Order: sequence, then structure tokens, then C-alpha cells
Amino acid sequence: MTIYAGTLTSHEQRHVAIVMSRFNTLITDALLAGAKEALLMHGVVENNIDVYYVPGAFEIPLVAEKVALTQKYDGIVTLGAVIRGETDHYDLVINGSMNGIAQVGLKTGVPTVFGVLTADTLEQAQHRAGGKAGNKGGEVATALLELLSVVDVI
Repeated sequence: MTIYAGTLTSHEQRHVAIVMSRFNTLITDALLAGAKEALLMHGVVENNIDVYYVPGAFEIPLVAEKVALTQKYDGIVTLGAVIRGETDHYDLVINGSMNGIAQVGLKTGVPTVFGVLTADTLEQAQHRAGGKAGNKGGEVATALLELLSVVDVI
């Protein structure tokens, strides 16, 4: 039996795109800081990280796909925050965003990770964007690096 597992080393030559929603910037700015910190900590050179801003989480998949098609990036981190309101809008946005982001990696072959927070309240989102629950931006960036290293050996 052969086991393949990702590593968090040897990422100095990686080029990573971050596609981030500007909606709920109190949260998304913290997610971005966490993602950049994680990438840098694991060897990605700052000049090899590009950030693409979009208006909201629903727009992330389109830009992520266009970024993937440039073939300039080894992987893509998506970041956003959707906080439940009193209407069905929350469900529509998160489902569209999630399905679209999943399709980017499958259609283009460029590893793409999902970092769009879903929360019932602003406080829950804050806990997951650098508060009590850590920083999910850093977690998804680290997941991307691990994924890239597994993809490299296939």
C-alpha cells in the first residue's frame, strides 16, 4: 500500500491567487490577513500572492474561474462571509457561491479551496475570523498548500 499525504513545506515557488468578497469587510479583511500569514509562514513568497476583490460571495466563482484559466496560479483561495439575515437570500447566496467554487477546481484543474464563512450572526463570524475559533482564512490557505502537494505527486 502506498500512502500519499500533503506537506506544508517546499512551497517557495508557488503562485497563489486569493479571490475575496468585499461584502462584510470586517470579517473578510481578517480572513485575508490570516490567509496571507499562513501562506507566508509556509514559504510562499509575498510577490507570488495576488488578491482579486469582488463585490460579494456570489461573484467569487466567476472571477475564480477566470483567474484559474490564466494558468498563472498553482492554486486559488476563496474568501468571503455570508451572515444569515431574515430572508432566503442567505441560502441562495451561499449555495450559488459554494457550488460555483466547487466547479472551478473541477472544470479547470486548478486546486481551489472554499473559504466562505457562513454564520448566523456577526459575532459567530468574528469568532471564526481571528477570534476564539481561530482564523478560517489561515486554515483554508494551509489546506490549499497541503492539497497542492498531494496533487503534485499524482
